[in-house]
Amino acid sequence: MHPDIRKGLLLLLALGSFSLSIAQPRLVPRQIKTKDGRSFTLSAPAEFEITPAIEGLKRVRFFAKAPDGRIFVTDMYNLADNKRGTIYILDDWNERAGKFARAIPYMTGLHNPNSVQFYRDGHGIDWIYIAETGKLTRRIFRMGEERPSDQRPQTLATFPDYGLSYKYGGWHLTRTIAFGPNGKMYVSVGSSCNSCVEKEEVRASVLEMNPDGTDQRIFARGLRNAVGLRAFGNFVFATNQGSDHLGLQKPDETFYALKDGADYGWPYCHSSNGKIFADPTIKRREGCSNVTPPYAFFPARSSALGFDYFDDPSAPGIFKNAFLVSLHGSTNKTIAHGYRIVIMRKGQPLQDLITGFLSKSVVNGRPCDILKLGPDSFLFTDDNKGIVYYVRRKS
Repeated sequence: MHPDIRKGLLLLLALGSFSLSIAQPRLVPRQIKTKDGRSFTLSAPAEFEITPAIEGLKRVRFFAKAPDGRIFVTDMYNLADNKRGTIYILDDWNERAGKFARAIPYMTGLHNPNSVQFYRDGHGIDWIYIAETGKLTRRIFRMGEERPSDQRPQTLATFPDYGLSYKYGGWHLTRTIAFGPNGKMYVSVGSSCNSCVEKEEVRASVLEMNPDGTDQRIFARGLRNAVGLRAFGNFVFATNQGSDHLGLQKPDETFYALKDGADYGWPYCHSSNGKIFADPTIKRREGCSNVTPPYAFFPARSSALGFDYFDDPSAPGIFKNAFLVSLHGSTNKTIAHGYRIVIMRKGQPLQDLITGFLSKSVVNGRPCDILKLGPDSFLFTDDNKGIVYYVRRKS
């Protein structure tokens, strides 16, 4: 068996074999004070501390680690369709204080930049890939640069950049990039609507292509809005947001180990408590028998976004061999789904790791992406208040 396949299978087995006796961690309050004068409480296990690592950003979204070790993060500015997005370098990390000294604008004037990634090709050239609403571009990346030195970007793919108004659940402005262990690049493209039969095949899919943009094809389809995308072992994993027209308690927000050629159902089929059911209004002849069920699922409207996986031997038992997933939270605050970071293991109930982002209808933040720094520490973005947080186990 190929080593990559064996690694991937072992990963899936590990994630599905943890004891069901793991209890919900006891969370204790952590007082958070921000530079703008706010004071509120987030709750986390007693052995962990939470620090605002950098503040003053806008709609800060997804992380990427550059070949020179620096951390880059995207910022979409606000919820509107705009060309005011920025890619920042989080500079001068002080681990003891848990803070970055500054955020350096690497690129500005971008069209809703949700995701950036880095890749070293077979010739040893490093590239930075930037996913905007309407296009995917790459430039040569040079170690230590604070602005792009390559002024001749290559456009590798273009995407639809129109649709229904964001406030009505459509369009889905974000595009997310991940590189698989096979050297292929994967890009998610959300649907144009909440529930409709798309006219453009690229919508509601994850694309696969070579790092230079050639051989583009649809890898997986029927994903309404796969915002979180990351590869572990031999698999590309994705979070996916369910439709909003079936009530407040269904369908699930879902999580998949994507399979080549798989159909995940949307808009014809959905998931409820991990079980596939047919849409009551949009039907197809073959029904839902060929729809792949989710690897894991989250409460309806909880908006599952970024995630990372903690498999280090020295990772805390509380989340060893588990995914940490950001549940961004429903815009309908009355149902209070999401607004937390959870521990997720296949076939097991979700466990809360950090809560308090919604308190008595007051939004203290909305977690977006997670980036593991070490076996017991990570960063996460809050795209509502423009903060990057640092979480670590106390020494």
